[in-house]
Amino acid sequence: MKTLSNILVVGLAAVMSYMAFADEGKVPYPDNYRSWAHVKSMVIKDGHPLENPFKGVDHVYANPKAHRGMVDGNYVDGSVLVFDLLNYQEKDNTIQEGERKLVGIMHKDAKKYAKTGGWGFEAFAKSSKTQRLANDGGMSCFACHTPQKDSDYVFSQLRK
Repeated sequence: MKTLSNILVVGLAAVMSYMAFADEGKVPYPDNYRSWAHVKSMVIKDGHPLENPFKGVDHVYANPKAHRGMVDGNYVDGSVLVFDLLNYQEKDNTIQEGERKLVGIMHKDAKKYAKTGGWGFEAFAKSSKTQRLANDGGMSCFACHTPQKDSDYVFSQLRK
C-alpha cells in the first residue's frame, strides 16, 4: 500500500510540475514540427532589413490547425507556426543549409497570450529544446509582428 501511495505522490508531483510550466505562459518546444505542412522557404542575405538576426535559410512549418488558418484566415487556439532558421553557405553555385541558428515558434492561445495578440512567441537556440532566447515574454517578437495585425500577426502566406 505504501508503494502505491508513493507512486501517486510522484505522479501528482509530475502533473503539478507540468501545470506550473504551462501556467507560466511559456511556449513549449514543438516536437516533430518538420513532419507538419511546409509553408515556405526563403533565404535572407546580407543587406536585407532582417539580416540581423535572421540572415540564413528560413523554413516555415504549420501544424494542421495553423495550416487551416492559413487557408481560411482563422487561426484557432492550438495553431502553431515554426520558423526554422539555419545558417547557409554558398558552394559550387548553390546555397546550402548550414547549422541551425534557432527555432522560432508562434503558438495561438487567445486567453493565455492575450498581451501579445493571442500568440505566444518563443525562440530556442540552435537545436536546443530547452535554451530559450525570448526573455521578455515574446514582447519583442510581437512588436515586429504588430504590422501584420490584419493577418492575425502572421507574416507567412501560402503560395497560390
